[in-house]
Amino acid sequence: MSAPAVLVHRDAALLARAVAARLVTRLVDVQSARGTASVVLTGGGIGIDVLRALDSAPARDAVMWDRLDVWWGDERFLPSGHPERNETQAREALLDSVPVDPARVRPMPGPDGPDGPDPEAAAERYAAWLAAATTHEDHGPVPSFDVLLLGVGPDGHTASMFPGQPAVYDDRPVVAVHGSPKPPPTRLTLTFGAINAAREVWVVVAGADKASAVAMALSRTGRVQVPAAGVSGRQRTLWLLDSAAASKIPGGLTRLASP
Repeated sequence: MSAPAVLVHRDAALLARAVAARLVTRLVDVQSARGTASVVLTGGGIGIDVLRALDSAPARDAVMWDRLDVWWGDERFLPSGHPERNETQAREALLDSVPVDPARVRPMPGPDGPDGPDPEAAAERYAAWLAAATTHEDHGPVPSFDVLLLGVGPDGHTASMFPGQPAVYDDRPVVAVHGSPKPPPTRLTLTFGAINAAREVWVVVAGADKASAVAMALSRTGRVQVPAAGVSGRQRTLWLLDSAAASKIPGGLTRLASP
């Protein structure tokens, strides 16, 4: 597990463009070295803004989109096409505009999926898809994702792991979440083991309402109380923030990013 590096951008718009540019560079580098790459997407305002920025980035087409595996870190347990699904928003922001291979885009199932309205079975199915995608280079039951994107909520949750809820204690790679304090109440989420298998974890956060949660996570508060404190990439962990989200972090922990 890697120690976090914290980069601060002036505002949310600049943050989204900078993360998009960084993501293009990372994916191109990995594909140049290995032929394929993998990314785990997140939802939320800034997560989707990053995808919109990537869609309009001049270097967008440098990525070999048909050689990219796309996964999700969490999902609202809603039918396909529902406007509140992370998948729906990601498709509208980016994926419908680039030549991805549909077989390599793996959204989490909803109640209209093969397991119907059973989120536990849907979580098991997604875990099985992850296990089937592993290779001899991986270190467990999920792939070693090249980049895994996360957000953070004002309460310190990340993916759909909320403070004190069962998911933060669960060692299965994917679990169903019931009674989420943020609607809708039923969700699917990767857990710490799956998230921390990624080569690089990028935590992207914007807004003053997240500042306290960011500061607590970076001060190594326990992951049960602040789930965002428990995420870390095997090779690299980046906290990519706007100045509002970084406003409560001790100055020695941050580094201003180039404009």
